Amino acid sequence: MLKSLDKIFNFLYPLFRDWGMSRNFASYISLIFNIAIMVALAYAIYYFAKFVLVTLTAIFAQKTKTKFDDYLIHNKTTKYTAYLIPFFFIYKAVPIILDKYEYWELVFGKIVGVYIVLISLWIIRTIFNALRDYLKQKAEYSDKPIDSFIQVIMIVLWIFGIAIIISTLFGIKKGELLTILGTLSAIIILIFRDTILGFVSSVQVAINDMVRIGDWITMDKFGADGDVIEINLTTVKVRNFDNTITTIPTYALSSDSFQNWRGMQKSDGRRIKRHVLIKSSSIRFLYPEDLEQMKKVQLISAYIESRQQEIEKYNINNGIDKTLALNGRNMTNLGLFRKYIIQYLVNYPGLNKDMHMMCRQLQSTAHGVPLEIYAFSSDKRWANYEYIMADIFDHIMASVQYFDLEIFELPSKMGHVE
Repeated sequence: MLKSLDKIFNFLYPLFRDWGMSRNFASYISLIFNIAIMVALAYAIYYFAKFVLVTLTAIFAQKTKTKFDDYLIHNKTTKYTAYLIPFFFIYKAVPIILDKYEYWELVFGKIVGVYIVLISLWIIRTIFNALRDYLKQKAEYSDKPIDSFIQVIMIVLWIFGIAIIISTLFGIKKGELLTILGTLSAIIILIFRDTILGFVSSVQVAINDMVRIGDWITMDKFGADGDVIEINLTTVKVRNFDNTITTIPTYALSSDSFQNWRGMQKSDGRRIKRHVLIKSSSIRFLYPEDLEQMKKVQLISAYIESRQQEIEKYNINNGIDKTLALNGRNMTNLGLFRKYIIQYLVNYPGLNKDMHMMCRQLQSTAHGVPLEIYAFSSDKRWANYEYIMADIFDHIMASVQYFDLEIFELPSKMGHVE
């Protein structure tokens, strides 16, 4: 190849000398013509390489089952590769054309060498981008932080690329350059602080399986409440349910608290955990006439009957004086209401009966006695979950009055008008 290039670029000078031109003039004229020929040949090589590479890649992509080559085309890998080929030609041609101009040969040689390094890095980047797009289409990799790992690899390659460029431009040996970079490591760490923290966090996220793409996470500090759509080296992007995008620093996932709803989404139900406040002054014992009235409630009529017989038997056997309701064993309106709620939940079609289900009384407060519902809805979709929960509590709040109970409410303050 070198001999061919030598023949192409060295025939003009003797020709111009034969035409009677002076040595300097013939040298400059031949130099201009040689540069023009080099540029023309470089353009011709580029278009030919581009046509061949793009055509062959397209044909190959059609005949293969894998989609990886399709992503190579989409990321323009062949186009950037076509840029690289003519620059190799220029890199070989410059020493021949500028053989008598050592200074300019050195300058242009370095510039072309730097450009070759930059294009090579860009081609590698497009290949990794194609690999990223290809892996994201596979189910086993769709939720992995592939962007983070690719960015780490590219940062390392760019560091080596910059080292090669600096050593090329200034004639510094690579060993000496690495020594200088080691000395400047504190500055490098300061500059790339977020990147380094992001890399460490990305590794922790991947190893500990803390977050995957597609997970629903909530992070109040950053106002994030939605699905993770991207995890890269420095940021995590969350599409909130109002379709806004929240960007979270990757290292915040390992340093701050956040809520990941993946466990709920993979479970058999979504938890309902909410309470109503019962006014404590409305809680009382039930008398026989009250129980007769309560037997009309079908869900607990059998329970009242059996429970009433059990209590009467106990009180008679123990000689309890029932002239005072406080004596012996009794049923209360709150206790009966709790039993009613449990039976209602058991019969409610929207709940998962194989998971925990209870109605429990919590510690009394200044605002009344909390009666908490703890159950799991079968439907985990947000809108349907909210409907099920609202439907249950609509019924509970409407049922309170039938048990002679009251829901606690703060008294309204009436303004005094004079």
